[in-house]
Formats: sequence, C-alpha cells, structure tokens
Amino acid sequence: MSKAVHPVSLNILDKEYKIACAPDERETLISSARELDKQMRKIRDTGKVSGADRIAVLAALNLAHDWAAEAHKSAGAGDIASRLADLRVKIENVLENP
Repeated sequence: MSKAVHPVSLNILDKEYKIACAPDERETLISSARELDKQMRKIRDTGKVSGADRIAVLAALNLAHDWAAEAHKSAGAGDIASRLADLRVKIENVLENP
C-alpha cells in the first residue's frame, strides 16, 4: 500500500514550491529546503553567480559534496545514496511542474 501524501509549501530563494510529501517525511523536507535556501542565498550574496538556475546547481553540488564526504565517514553510505536519489527525483518533479 502506498503512503498518503500531502502538499507542503516551501520557499526557496523567494520562490514558492509545493511538494507532495508523506507526513513522516515532512519535517525532513522542510529542514532540507531551509538548508538549500541558506546555501543559495549565501552563493547569491557573493555576487559572483547570477541566475537562479546556476545558483541552484552550485548549491546542490555543495550540499551533495558535503553529504558524500559525510557518507565516507559513516557506514551508512548506502542510506545516504538512497536519500540523495529520492531527493533528486523530488527536484526533477518540481522542475518539470513549476
């Protein structure tokens, strides 16, 4: 049986995104969106990168690098890879349905 999903509104770099999310994943999704927003603002505020798409890619690379580095430190690398794959699917869904 599949999990029930509910829309969650997220604000990332002053833009609202509605993401379908299972109730037990809601807090993690909100926390992830906050971290992404923080990273994107940090990159934007340097003034070296323009365009939300470029800022998003750089922020995603920074976060993925941080997670990969952490994965090498822990035995749960497979779990992190799975979470990154799930996150990638969610990001692709948002980009396809703005």
